[in-house]
Amino acid sequence: MSQPSPETTARASRVQESPAANPASSPDQAAFARLRADLRGRIVGQDALIERLLIALLADGHLLVEGAPGLAKTTAVKELAARIEGDFQRVQFTPDLLPGDLTGTDVYRAETGSFHFQPGPLFHNLVLADEVNRAPAKVQSALLEAMGERQITVGGRTYQLPWPFLVMATQNPIEQEGTYPLPEAQLDRFLMHVRVDYPDPASERSILDIARAEARGRLHRPDTDEASQIGHAQIHAARDAVMDLHMAAQLEEYLIQLVLASRDPAPYDADLARLVDYGASPRATIALDRCARAHAWLRGAEYVTPEDVHAVAYDVLRHRVLLSYAAEAEGVDTDAFVAELIRQVPAV
Repeated sequence: MSQPSPETTARASRVQESPAANPASSPDQAAFARLRADLRGRIVGQDALIERLLIALLADGHLLVEGAPGLAKTTAVKELAARIEGDFQRVQFTPDLLPGDLTGTDVYRAETGSFHFQPGPLFHNLVLADEVNRAPAKVQSALLEAMGERQITVGGRTYQLPWPFLVMATQNPIEQEGTYPLPEAQLDRFLMHVRVDYPDPASERSILDIARAEARGRLHRPDTDEASQIGHAQIHAARDAVMDLHMAAQLEEYLIQLVLASRDPAPYDADLARLVDYGASPRATIALDRCARAHAWLRGAEYVTPEDVHAVAYDVLRHRVLLSYAAEAEGVDTDAFVAELIRQVPAV
């Protein structure tokens, strides 16, 4: 594998497309189908991002989203927060940010002569960490600890974060000056690494129409009715249903073999083996299982298929595979590598 062929690239693009949704077979699936349709009506041209947000919510994980400015990343998570029982907080990461600016800090109150904990922005259900790579390592570590442990420790005391808790961190791919790239080991904490592209021409026209209508004051956007929001109990029930979704033993084995092949693809292709230095960790196996189940559940299915695994494989493995210098020299990126794994590892 010297470089990704046009056929491989096309296959990668096709695999990431979701299979057609089936009619929802439960009230919870129907509620999430309505939620997805509502979000698509508000956020034009970013169906993949909307689906990944819902998968992350169902799989109890966090997203790293990479894309140019102005692609509705902030709007997407904010609109989702308005439709579930929870609140939203956006944090702009900058080089002078401190860990306490995220976690909160103990504040001294002179009238009582004691310290009182003032919670930071992490104490919200949905948190947008905008341009996460602009903050230094100690701030990134504070965020990643909260993501992994669902708690923070300040002044020797531990505080639990609210439930549900979802972080969507963004990276700007076109500006690298003054940034602190996330180490590969820390990237592993994210459930998925999603790349957001520009909308197609039809979506671009729709965006322009919406913007014109808003500018003229003719677009009425009513506040979300609290009765139509998805509550905590329904999110909990949906997560249980996702984990109970049937996955055949053969498909489970295929999922495991796909992750194992990312570490040592030599049994399938000796040339492929020289392109990888480090493969995906066991977190990838867990993430691939949960995301494939959530993907199948969202389309109203009663069981998981290989297509569900393929649909989320790129986002799950993209940030967990470290390619070699040989791959970089030959112009092979992680998406092309994952596409080749999917082609080489026999599915059930």
